[in-house]
Amino acid sequence: MSDLIRARSSFLAAWVLVVATAAPGLAQTPPGPPFVFESEGGANRLQLGALVQFDGRFTIDDPRQDVVDTFVMRRVRPVVQGRVARYFDYFVVLDFANSSQYVRDAYFDTRFSNAFRVRVGKGKVPFGLERLHFANVLLFVERALPSSLTPDRDVGVQVLGDLAGGRLTYAAAVTNGAIDGGSTDVDADEGKDVAARVIVSPWGPTTQHSLAGAGFGFAVTSGHAAAALPSFRTSGQATFFSYAGATGDGRRTRISPQAFYYRGPLGIFTEYVRSRGGIQSGRISAEIDDTAWQLAGSWVLTGERATDRGVRPRANFDPERGTVGAVQLAVRYHELGVDRDVFALGFAAPGASRTARAFTVGANWYATPFIKWVFNVERTVFDSSEQGRRPAENAVLVRGQLSF
Repeated sequence: MSDLIRARSSFLAAWVLVVATAAPGLAQTPPGPPFVFESEGGANRLQLGALVQFDGRFTIDDPRQDVVDTFVMRRVRPVVQGRVARYFDYFVVLDFANSSQYVRDAYFDTRFSNAFRVRVGKGKVPFGLERLHFANVLLFVERALPSSLTPDRDVGVQVLGDLAGGRLTYAAAVTNGAIDGGSTDVDADEGKDVAARVIVSPWGPTTQHSLAGAGFGFAVTSGHAAAALPSFRTSGQATFFSYAGATGDGRRTRISPQAFYYRGPLGIFTEYVRSRGGIQSGRISAEIDDTAWQLAGSWVLTGERATDRGVRPRANFDPERGTVGAVQLAVRYHELGVDRDVFALGFAAPGASRTARAFTVGANWYATPFIKWVFNVERTVFDSSEQGRRPAENAVLVRGQLSF
């Protein structure tokens, strides 16, 4: 254990040293990533980055104290990415938040062309729309409830690419198999999951058509259901549903139609997720369907373009020059419903709620391309359980973020 701690400490020390020694180059290239090393001709490239998110979670009128009012380091992630020998791209992300130390992403691509790449290692499963958004460009402090039904990171092989000038984007993967909302490093059985996702942008993305920023997609996964089953939480991190003594059994399939539209300062996206799989407890078994969906919209008050990669302010926050950066308003509605049979057959834990419905309003301040503040107010209501109706959750969420 001490050797492992020393190894992690050595990695962090080396990473900080490299960043520190690269600092003089920052003033030369302010618009792009601050710490980039590239060989002549661009065949080899090293980019160092970091994501640090400081969060505050608070509730108004929480008689059962389901949410703990707290400050928390939500993510602390050094990022190393780049290219070797022109055709091989790599991406490595570690996470050190809340006394945890683990590999978040670690993969490399063999790039035959823009239309065909092969990726091996640990990374995001090509499925959920918002799940595939990077954590540093999330529109809200927490992802919406549909992400509770989507797999996160998994280990495997993936092929992906862009066709027809970016009008068609595809990805397909064979992975170990992760539970809803979860990640995995090692397979618990010999079965594998397959996942596929296609996004079509008929009018774009580079044309001047008014619908150039529109896209429509569909994603699917199929595989053997893991024995472990998920629990579901609110944005305030209160668990509103969990299983009691049940395990996964049989196959699990997921489907997700999804769509988005970006034009000027306007951004809209929506997704629906259905997760279907077998569960059992003792001699009782059933096929259950959990569903969730969301609709989110945003508007950049200061006029910058809204994208799924965030907002880049025209001018950084500078009180002396009277510039404020970029300001964005956002709203969303999202909900999740657990199959009624889960409750009828006694699979649910005592006090679990079958449905959660939430409405969020938010404001985002992009002080610079690297500094962002997020302010959310969210109200979540639940259905009744055998112990009575769970009180509505009224959460106030705040995030300060450094990302480069």
